[in-house]
Amino acid sequence: MHAIRVSRPNADLVHGLQQAALCIVAQGSKTVLLGSEAYTYDPARMLVFSVDLPVAAQVHEASPVCPYLCLRLDLDPRRIAELVLKVYPGGVPQATPGRAIWLAQASEAIVDAGARLLAALADPVDAGLLAPLAVEEMLVRLLRSPVGGRLAQIGRAESNVHRIARAVAWVRDHYMQPIRVEQLACLASMSASSLHQHFKAVTSMSPLQYQKVLRLQEARRLMASGVGAATAGGRVGYTSASQFSREYARLFGSAPTRDLPKRRDVTN
Repeated sequence: MHAIRVSRPNADLVHGLQQAALCIVAQGSKTVLLGSEAYTYDPARMLVFSVDLPVAAQVHEASPVCPYLCLRLDLDPRRIAELVLKVYPGGVPQATPGRAIWLAQASEAIVDAGARLLAALADPVDAGLLAPLAVEEMLVRLLRSPVGGRLAQIGRAESNVHRIARAVAWVRDHYMQPIRVEQLACLASMSASSLHQHFKAVTSMSPLQYQKVLRLQEARRLMASGVGAATAGGRVGYTSASQFSREYARLFGSAPTRDLPKRRDVTN
């Protein structure tokens, strides 16, 4: 669980890998970009990620007086699977296939449970006794909501979302290595053509595109820590400096050598 507080809007998009999670905003608003798709959430709308996704995000509404406040609850597929058996003893309802990210109307019951979770974490005894109950209530209520069928898919080993999540995890952990689609298909228990189709349906990109974004995000992080552009590109798997520069500029809007000074100016 993460409690997030931001006191001013982001000047630029913040890029990173978002893990499967439920995001609830108490104050302010934020937009997440997955490729060309935008998802804006605020106190009226929750955001759910069902697999790890490389995204860009920007807080819009925040100030020292009224900061952006968000509760992010990481989603464990194993825990979801356990609760699905209790919530849907007769079988999981049919879920419409779609992206591994979606907006849902903020539920007062889920928000209240989130508030109790934060209160419980303030006390060491309550954190051990009551916080797990509040987390379970949030997950159960989410599973029983109109989006419950979609959430349940991440805990079902036979679902396409769960299978793609296995492929996503491999790419995430081995993004510097060349991708063999046949190997990913084997991990996901799918044919190569089925993997490509479902991977793109879930993440909005192909496995190779997903890998590319991960590489570029990590290269940017390395550069921000002081690593040179050429070295950063090599560390994340690029063998061509010109290809790295070209793809970096396409994703971030500036070549590596120009982007880092700009980011320092924004930070300062």
